[in-house]
Order: sequence, then structure tokens, then C-alpha cells
Amino acid sequence: MAEAAEHFDILIVGAGLSGVGAAVTLRRKFPNKRLAILEQRERVGGTWDLFRYPGVRCDSDMYTLGYRFKPWAGKEAIADGDKIRDYIEEAARENEILPLIRFGHKLLTADWSTEDARWTLISEKTGTNERVTLTGSMVVFCSGYYRYERGNDPDFPGKEDFEGVIAHPQFWPEDLDYEGKRVAVIGSGATAITLVPTMAEKASHTYMVQRSPAYVVARPSVDPLSKRLRFLPKKVNHKLTRWKALTMQQLVYGMSRRKPERVKALIDKWIRKELGPDYDYETHFTPRYNPWDERICVSKDGDFFEAIRQGKVEMVTDAVDRITPTGLKLQSGREIEVDVIVTATGLEMVSFGGADVRLDGVSLDPSDLVSYRSILFAGLPNAAVIFGYAGASWTLKLELGVRYLCRLFSLMDRKGKQVFLPIGVEDYGQKKMLLDLTAGYVKRGSKWIPRQGEEKPWDNPQNYFVDYRRLLLEPVEDEVLALRKAGEPLPEILGAGGSSEAAEASALADA
Repeated sequence: MAEAAEHFDILIVGAGLSGVGAAVTLRRKFPNKRLAILEQRERVGGTWDLFRYPGVRCDSDMYTLGYRFKPWAGKEAIADGDKIRDYIEEAARENEILPLIRFGHKLLTADWSTEDARWTLISEKTGTNERVTLTGSMVVFCSGYYRYERGNDPDFPGKEDFEGVIAHPQFWPEDLDYEGKRVAVIGSGATAITLVPTMAEKASHTYMVQRSPAYVVARPSVDPLSKRLRFLPKKVNHKLTRWKALTMQQLVYGMSRRKPERVKALIDKWIRKELGPDYDYETHFTPRYNPWDERICVSKDGDFFEAIRQGKVEMVTDAVDRITPTGLKLQSGREIEVDVIVTATGLEMVSFGGADVRLDGVSLDPSDLVSYRSILFAGLPNAAVIFGYAGASWTLKLELGVRYLCRLFSLMDRKGKQVFLPIGVEDYGQKKMLLDLTAGYVKRGSKWIPRQGEEKPWDNPQNYFVDYRRLLLEPVEDEVLALRKAGEPLPEILGAGGSSEAAEASALADA
């Protein structure tokens, strides 16, 4: 007889910013529940352990990216990646989370058994063929939305003939020496805006080659309000600065959606102030989309604009035709000679950390899933998926979502229920991607991303204050969320191609 798999009340997938934050909150609320975390890397930190390119940092301020239970104590609000990783590890150590993490465990499959009312997770230990099986009553996916094993790396013609070095930011060579060399960074997203001024400090000349422009704004590394309020106790200062930052994020994102032309005009005004009246804004800084259709990039202390003013960085708005032995040939016919090429060309998206998620042995298509309260998913029992905000700090949504899970699990304990399942009682309406951006990496990965509906509770409002009300103030129980004891039949859900009449008939039969 096969040995029974080790069982846990809660299994968390991922030990990055989300996984550690979720584990701390759930452990504090449910100290008697058995909890484990699966992490494919050998250290905590997730994104902030993986990315190690020059200047790597987060565009979100640390007052909102940091945890509620551990106020950010650093001086800079816009923090470097290594400091964020150290902060996450410190939070894990202080709250005794490190012993709960199974490092080097890459999740392969997660299979829900209706009969047993539990998940079975099979992982592979890094560097071996050894398989590890764990079971859990609940699973919380905190694995982000991009693939760690590879990024988006276009196969430019002539790549193999280049005589210099080609690097991708996701897998930065530790020994890459670019001092005194000519560098071309291909891309216009947040990674490129970070890399370009940092590399320009040592390179002899740096080109930023973009197919189309992006929105870029300068932000101070030290928050002005926090600086002015330093006479207050640290906790008070942090709380006030956090709420200011949170409110500003929501205002800018909301204004970008309601009055994009006004926001475009403001950004244009700021850039012209940075670069002067004679710069070619029409070519290099006039995007073809509205603000927050794609992320707005942040220049820390205006370092990106400073590098352009000093002549260290040259903007090149053109598409790459091919890579030559000595550099890049552009579609306009121009050729650029460089020694180093950095392909800051984006991520490759994936859900559930790339694991095969199954219901009773049948694999699910992530794009068929529809969110419920933007945390749970119709037809997916006892599982939650953490997706942060597109236009605000990731952690804000993480903490609301986990606090909602605490409410849900507490209700289930009080009622003696072991299974939850959002069911469809009406049509979802026109479905769109849960991550509501039009960036290239989102479009490329659409088949891997769950969907949202048009109306509550199936939509993803991308608004902290709306989510706060829905997740923390409104009742947990409603006509959509079914709670059952283990072994009790669950109602069928309204899925893709279903009808509202079928859903209503199912609900009546269940009643």
C-alpha cells in the first residue's frame, strides 16, 4: 500500500511578496491550521530574487508595496530590488515563516478530488526527478502571472552572428562587463526605463531602441510628505504617507480611465519640462495608447531624463529589422554599432506558476475561468488566486484578498463546512482578461490568463476602495458562493457556453 501523502489545511504556492504576506496573515488568524508553502527557487523573494539586472527596482512606493504588519523602514520610497527581497525575507524570518517553506519544489500538477474534498499537489524537486506529493484542504496560488523559466525573447534574424553579448534582463549574466562599451537596450517598458540610465553611467553610449513610445514620469525616491512629517512618530508618519500614496494611485488610475486626454496632457507637460522645448516629443514620447492601457513607467529621481539631457542616452524609435555582426539594422535602414544588446522585450505570461490544474483529473483551461470577487473563480473549489492591481501596488490587493479568505475560512469553521465553490447564477456578460492591460506581454499571454465578467461579483474593479467594501465589509455569503460539507454534492456551475436558465435550474434543484 502506498504511503499517504502529507496533508495540510492550507497550501500556498509561491514564497515571493504575495506568498510570504499571505502566510503571515493566515498563520496569525489560524495558528492551529497546518500550513506549508511550495517555492521553486532556493530563496524567498520571487520577482525580487529572480531579477538582478543593473538598477532593478519597483515603480510602486514601499509605503503601499510593503506589508501592513511590517511598515517599511527604509529612507527611499522607490526601493532597489535587493532591498525589497531582504525586506520580504526579514518579514518571513520575524514571523517564523521560513520553516514552513519547501524550497526547490516546482509545482507540476494540482488536482481537486470531489470525492475526497481535497487538493493533491505534485512537485518536482529542483535539479532532480524526485516527485513530492502533498495534499491540502485549501490552496492559495501566490505565483504571479509570468513564467520564471523564460521571458519573451524575440528571435531576431542574425542573432547568432552578433560578435558582442546579448542579454535578457530576466537572466542577467553576473560577469557582464559593459563599462566603456556601446549598449543598445531594446524595449520601452519599465525594465528598459530602469536599465537605460543605470547602464549609461558606465557605458560609452547607450541607445534605447523602442518600436513605439511609452508614458514615463519622474518620481522622487524619497516621499516628500514623509520627509515633511518626519517630526511625527514613525508609525503615524508611515500610516499617513501610505494613505496619501494609496489615494494618489487610485486618483491617477481613475482619471486615466475617465479623462485620458487630460492625463496625457499632464504627462506631456512634465516631460517637456524635463527635456526642454526643442526635443522631438512627437517621435519619442507620444504613445499610441491611453495612460494605463499599459503601465506608466517611473523614472527614479528623473534619472532617465537626466541621462538624455547629458547626451549619454539616445532615443531611437524604430523597429529592429535584424541583428548584424556589429549591432542592429533598423527597418528605416539605419544601422547602429554596439557591443552589448539587451532584449528588454517583456515577460511570458502563465497562470498557476505553469502548473497543470485539474478537477477530478481533467485539466482546466485558465482562460475559461471567471473570477468571483477577483480572488476566487467560478467552478474552482477551495482555491484562491492572488492577482495584484494593474494601476496600484500589488500588495494592496494581496492583503485585501487574504483578509477576505480569513473571513471565509472563519465562516466555514463556524458552520462546519469544508468546501466552498462560486457558482454561476446568471450570465457573466462580456468576458475580458482579469489583468486589464493592453501591453504586448498581456496580449501574447491571453490564453493563460483567467477572465472577469461585466458585473459584480464577476468583475475586477481595479479600485482599492471598491474592493475594500466588497471583500471586507459586505457579507461573505451570497447567492453565488456555495458552502458544503465534505462529500456533499456541489451544484453545477454556469460555464462557457452555458445559459442563465440552466444555472437557475441547477440552483433550484440544489435547493
